[in-house]
Amino acid sequence: MAQTEADTIAAISTPVGEGGIAIIRVSGDQAIPVVNQLVRGKDLTTVASHTINYGHLMDPESKAEVDEVMVSVMKAPRTYTKEDVVEINCHGGLLATNRALQLVLTHGARLAEPGEFTKRAFLNGRLDLSQAEAVMDLIRAKTDRSMQVALNQLDGDLSRLIKDLRKQILDVLAQVEVNIDYPEYDAVEEMTSQLLKEKATMIRDHLTALLASAKQGKVLRDGLATAIIGRPNVGKSSLLNTLLHEDKAIVTNVAGTTRDVIEEYVNVKGVPLHLIDTAGIRDTADQVEKIGVERSKQALKAADLVLLLLDISREITDEDRELLELTAKQPRIVLLNKTDLPHRFDPAQIKDLVGASPVIETSITSQTGIDQLGAAIAKLFFEQGVDRNQGTVLVTNARHISLLHQAKDALDDVLAGLEAGMPVDLVQIDMTRCWDLLGEITGDHYQDELLDQLFSQFCLGK
Repeated sequence: MAQTEADTIAAISTPVGEGGIAIIRVSGDQAIPVVNQLVRGKDLTTVASHTINYGHLMDPESKAEVDEVMVSVMKAPRTYTKEDVVEINCHGGLLATNRALQLVLTHGARLAEPGEFTKRAFLNGRLDLSQAEAVMDLIRAKTDRSMQVALNQLDGDLSRLIKDLRKQILDVLAQVEVNIDYPEYDAVEEMTSQLLKEKATMIRDHLTALLASAKQGKVLRDGLATAIIGRPNVGKSSLLNTLLHEDKAIVTNVAGTTRDVIEEYVNVKGVPLHLIDTAGIRDTADQVEKIGVERSKQALKAADLVLLLLDISREITDEDRELLELTAKQPRIVLLNKTDLPHRFDPAQIKDLVGASPVIETSITSQTGIDQLGAAIAKLFFEQGVDRNQGTVLVTNARHISLLHQAKDALDDVLAGLEAGMPVDLVQIDMTRCWDLLGEITGDHYQDELLDQLFSQFCLGK
C-alpha cells in the first residue's frame, strides 16, 4: 500500500542503545487508538490531553507483557505535528525498544521516514521551512552560541524578517498594478518608478546586511576547518590535546610520530573548530610519513584557518620559512611555541614573513597563551567578537544564503532596469522574482522534490 500523509506513523525518537528510557513517538489520526489497544491499565481514549499515564505494554495476540511504560497523550492541534501524538516511554535497550516499536507497527502504524514528524509540522503549518531546517541545526549544534542561533531561527526570527520584506514587496507590487491600471494620469509612470526604486534599494540593503551575517552564521553552524601545521616536533599534537582536554594524539620527542591526519571538533571561545592535526611537513624518505605529509598539504589547502606553529627554542629553518610563505594568503595565526625554553630567535626576525597575521607566544606544556589564542580566533572571524545578542538574526543555512544572493541579484536588475528607463510593467517582473525567491526560504513557495531532499537529512523520529 502506498504511503500517504494521512498515515499514522511511528519511530524511536531517542538514540538507539542502552539507556534508562527510550521513547516511541506515534503521530496521526489513529495514534491514540493504535496505542490504546496495546496498553493495559488505562483507557487512553478517555484521558485528558497532555497527560502522562502509567500502564503495561501488552501483545494483544499472545497476551504477554512486553514492558512497564509511561504513555504521554497529546491531542491535536497543540502538538509538534498538529496531529494527535502519543509517546511511549519504555525502558531503554535494543531489545525492549524494538519490541515496543514492532508492536506499534504491526497494529496500525507504519515506520516514519527520516524527518517525517518535522515534515508534517511544516505541512500542517506548525513550522515554516526555515524553522524546520533549524530543528536539525539545533540537533547538530556544536557550541552554546550555535545552539542559540538555531533556537532563534526555530523561534521564527529569520522567518519574521523574511515575511516582513515579502509583505513590503507585495505592497509595492499592488501599488504598481493600481498605477498601471490608471495610465491616464501623467505623473503615474514617474511616481511608480520612484516608488520601485526606493523600495528596491531599501530591501536590497536589508538583504546585504543579512548576507554580511552569513560568514558568522556559517562558522557557527559548520565550524571552522582548522589545520594545525608546522615542521615535526613543534608541538602540534600537544596543542590538539590541550584544546581537546584529552590525550587524543600521541606526543613524543621522536620526529614524525604523527603519520596521518587526526580530526576532532572543539569549542574555543564559542567558536566551533574542526581541528585537523597534520603530520609534520618536511622532506622525508620514509614512505609512510611521506603519505602523511601529502595529506597534510591537502588539509592545508581546504582549511578555513591555519594555526602555524614555530619552535622558538630552535633556529628558524628553511622549512619554517617555506610554511610561512605557503600560508601567506590564508587566514592564519602564528604560534611561537615553547617559550618556557631559551629563545633561539627574536620574533622581529620573521616580521616580514608573518605580515599582518596575529602572533601569539605560547608554552603548551605550561598552558600559557591558550586564552589569547581563543580570543585571536574570535577576533579574526568575528570583528566584534562572537555576537551574543539573542535578538541578532544570523543566516546559517547554505540554501538560504544562495536564495538571498539570487533575491539581491533580482533587486539589482530592478534598479538597473529603472536606470535604463525600462517600462515599469517589465521591471516589476524582477521584483516579483525577488518575492518568489524569498518565499522559498520560508516555504511559501516550494517543490515536493525540495522537501524530500531536505527532510531526508533528518534522523528517524524527528
